[in-house]
Amino acid sequence: MTTPLLRIGTRGSPLALIQAEAIRQRLAAAHPELGAPGALEVVTIRTTGDLVRDRTLAAIGGKGLFTKEIEAALLSHDIDLAVHSLKDMPTQLPDGLGIVCHLPRADPRDAFVSARAKRLLDLPQGAVVGSSALRRQAQILHARPDLRVVPLRGNVETRLGKVSDGKVDATLLALAGLARLGLESRVTEILSTDLMLPAPAQGTIAVEARAGDDRVLRYLAPLDDAATAARSTAERALLAALDGSCRTPIAALAEIDGGDRLTLQARIIRPDGTECHEARLSGAVADAAGIGREVGERLRAEAGPGFFDLPIPEGTPV
Repeated sequence: MTTPLLRIGTRGSPLALIQAEAIRQRLAAAHPELGAPGALEVVTIRTTGDLVRDRTLAAIGGKGLFTKEIEAALLSHDIDLAVHSLKDMPTQLPDGLGIVCHLPRADPRDAFVSARAKRLLDLPQGAVVGSSALRRQAQILHARPDLRVVPLRGNVETRLGKVSDGKVDATLLALAGLARLGLESRVTEILSTDLMLPAPAQGTIAVEARAGDDRVLRYLAPLDDAATAARSTAERALLAALDGSCRTPIAALAEIDGGDRLTLQARIIRPDGTECHEARLSGAVADAAGIGREVGERLRAEAGPGFFDLPIPEGTPV
């Protein structure tokens, strides 16, 4: 086959390629014609987030840094679908595009990696933790204001290397990403959600496609996991209600109990960790978006104006 039936767009990092391969394998298994040699092509695209590594994500624009070039390729029909880590995606997508498929969610928790302590709470006073995620920074400082948090950029392997080399005493990474890369052995502690609530949609691989592209949508429909879609919908509705981006420390986790009840827990924290607000709400799975919006509105009202107005730390990444 000389012309692929579907072209799958993705970033070129090892983790992104593993995620694209997960979609490719599921498409081939669900549709016999896509299992033929050459039927599926994976197209790697370099994004702004990949190219600019000497500044924090907040300093160069926040969410969208890992998606906009891929979305441009979708809109220009250079690819047929795009594979993303859903936590990296803005809540507002370009006109004509939509999230149309969610793979079953992996463990959404964060992992602590360190050679100096078995637990985050056991780090010695003044220890240096590397993380460029404001959500993680704020929650670390809320639990341990004595620690020093510095920006840390690069792919998973690069960040792990900086811990091994002693450039930082510890770092935090998504457990799902480490598991997909086969690096679970590097995990020192899996952090409880009481201590470190995850990013909205963390652990979810999502597929973006053109609205109205019925051929592609038919291929993807059997792959969509309804429970993951509902949980992601609630968490991303919360983000939208709070106008969330990489410049706002927002954490959330939706869980489904008994198949028809969804509970959303959310947390907002000042970037310096000094003030934290939490909210929780349960309701019908079918009202996932409404639950997310209501929790967001509650948090916004409780925090009051100016909650996120503290300066964002924008130091040079380690």
